[in-house]
Amino acid sequence: MPFSTDDISTAKEHPGVLRAAMAQVAPVLGDLPRNLAMHLEQIETARRQHADAIIFPELSLTGYFVRDMVPDLAISPSGPEIRQLIDAAGAMSLVVGFIEESPRHRFYNAMLWAEGGRVTHVHRKVYLPTYGLFDEQRYFAAGSRIMAFDTARFGRVGILICEDFWHLSAAAILQAEEIDLLVCTANSPARGVEGEKVAVAETYEQLAKTFAQLLGAAVVVVNRVGFEDGLCFWGGSLAVGPDGRAIAQAAMFDAALEVAAFDTAELRRQRLISPLARDERLLVTVEEFNRIKRERYEQ
Repeated sequence: MPFSTDDISTAKEHPGVLRAAMAQVAPVLGDLPRNLAMHLEQIETARRQHADAIIFPELSLTGYFVRDMVPDLAISPSGPEIRQLIDAAGAMSLVVGFIEESPRHRFYNAMLWAEGGRVTHVHRKVYLPTYGLFDEQRYFAAGSRIMAFDTARFGRVGILICEDFWHLSAAAILQAEEIDLLVCTANSPARGVEGEKVAVAETYEQLAKTFAQLLGAAVVVVNRVGFEDGLCFWGGSLAVGPDGRAIAQAAMFDAALEVAAFDTAELRRQRLISPLARDERLLVTVEEFNRIKRERYEQ
């Protein structure tokens, strides 16, 4: 059985358990110094709770509806702000959302993973929603890679940002990458509210549980809270074990630092029960995609 938030004291004494702190925060729109201070406070709290990693939401350093502020808020993964957060995290792995400015002055909605005193991976959001209340393609460049990377403690990890998580192709790529942990960070406002139910929150939960089982991997979804531009962000951050069962979930609408403890032995058990990744025929998938490409785009 996977561990839960109630098992943290036991998990500290268990060598096969890793603890991920889901930092469900409410960034202040456009206020980088204030958000940086909030990150440092959350990191210190997570360290006191013996977390092995702390995961912040999408664009946690800036807020979501940044619009024309994008160039003013953009930073480099090697900049002093990130360096301060890495130093504060110490032995913890760190996942932070920020606006990245590339050497060619393109701006990306990005997440970074840092450990061992350095940034080891940056994911640039691939799918930029521009429908309904979203307008990301106007302000951001789209990322072009969905790649897994190796970590010191959490095995092989993949990161997706919000809309990326809604595309089956992204999950298929990460299955082929043989990940152990999928991290999804989000700035998801409440939509489809009916009484106490939030339809978009239920969809995220369904996706997390489904992907966990199909990938044979743990899944962590970290969403923000608070208000921006008249919209309410619902929180509800969630950790799911590879068997598709919830390990921990933060409250809806309220800021929280929820620590989920994962038993790494559960990965082996689930892959013995359901060896879906082992039996995946990747070359068949590649050939079929090439056929569709020829038939649909090259005629």
